[in-house]
Amino acid sequence: MTDEDAIINPGKGKRSPQLGPVAVMVATEPDLAKLCSLLNLNPNTFQKLFISRLYVDKEANPGISLTGPIIGAPYATMLLETLIAWGARKILFLGWCGAISENVKIGDIILPTSAIIDEGTSGHYISDKAESVPSEGIVAQSRQVLRNAGFKFHQGIIWSTDAVYRETRDRVAYFQKKDVLSVEMETSSIFSVGRFRDVQVGGILVVSDELSDFQWRPGFKTKKFEQARSAACRVVMKICQMLLIQT
Repeated sequence: MTDEDAIINPGKGKRSPQLGPVAVMVATEPDLAKLCSLLNLNPNTFQKLFISRLYVDKEANPGISLTGPIIGAPYATMLLETLIAWGARKILFLGWCGAISENVKIGDIILPTSAIIDEGTSGHYISDKAESVPSEGIVAQSRQVLRNAGFKFHQGIIWSTDAVYRETRDRVAYFQKKDVLSVEMETSSIFSVGRFRDVQVGGILVVSDELSDFQWRPGFKTKKFEQARSAACRVVMKICQMLLIQT
């Protein structure tokens, strides 16, 4: 597939900023606020990007942009396409997910090495695949940062779906047999766009809830989850620094 038949393509307008090579896409409001703090960004100084906020501070963080919040594959790809058109070439996604594997618990960190496509957007970018994959370089760098920091983490397959309320017992059991670690909404589409646009993409996920025993166990307010979120934000910041050095 190519751009040639697309009627609308991502592009730059007169007021579009020229972004540095590294961009962070953050799914949730709390993590967006945390990363603003870690990156010394003024949370009130941003540019609207669709219904998200884009933070760019070339003095405090030359080469790095931060945007969010994000929900769902179609919206994630709209943002990602725009960030790429504005100059981003290495993109890291930070999100939350629900545990599918019995070995994965609330507060765990996951490094996705592939994502099962169960959302409707990826097929418009890579129609020949059932899974999408991140860039090997970003996965390797993320793994190195996590290990150097002494974090225990899982790495493997995750499942991306559009239908939060159709994560049925049969579907969960099916993906458990395929050794899937967790479920969320955006990662497979981000990986698909990365491949299509020939840019580097990767992701870090924090487990916010569990479905592995076919009961929903939310952990959004637990201390372990809060600690894991903070740790993941620090990891993302270190990965960004590594990506900038290697640009």
